[in-house]
Amino acid sequence: MVTANTQTLAHTVKISENVGATIHLEPNDNPRAGEVTQIWFALTQKGGKVIPLKDCNCQLAIYTEPHVTGEPALIEPRLKSIQAERYQDIPGAEVTFPKPGAYQLLLSGKTAIEGKIKPFELQFVVTVATGKAVDIPRPGQNIGREETTNRLAQPLILLGFLLISGCIVVFLKQIK
Repeated sequence: MVTANTQTLAHTVKISENVGATIHLEPNDNPRAGEVTQIWFALTQKGGKVIPLKDCNCQLAIYTEPHVTGEPALIEPRLKSIQAERYQDIPGAEVTFPKPGAYQLLLSGKTAIEGKIKPFELQFVVTVATGKAVDIPRPGQNIGREETTNRLAQPLILLGFLLISGCIVVFLKQIK
């Protein structure tokens, strides 16, 4: 029996054009659904020179797997400059994966300094373990509609009951 292992192993390296990156996931390279995961990339130029976030217009997009080209990203966290291990000012983000399963992380960018690095795309596949499932809204998705309807229905029922009771009291007073 042959199985495909889509889990990112600790410190996976990907290369595109003249840029390479090693991905790190905290805690312990084992992300869990519903829990905050810190993701960071040791981004380097050919030759090993670290590329700080300030020198790269980088974006991170996260898709569920399998992913169809053209579909919107599930999560697009804002990258921030972090310090991790021996690296200074590298791209990182905090992410909460909504459910267990496979996700594709797409790190793309181009240099902020003309001609220093070529535009690049680096894809990493990460398997998220069971944790606390959370819903992440997609654009245009109605969130909490049923809950909002239930919260509005209770006061309306009470108001209707009070109006009917008031009408009965007024009617009974007119009869006397």
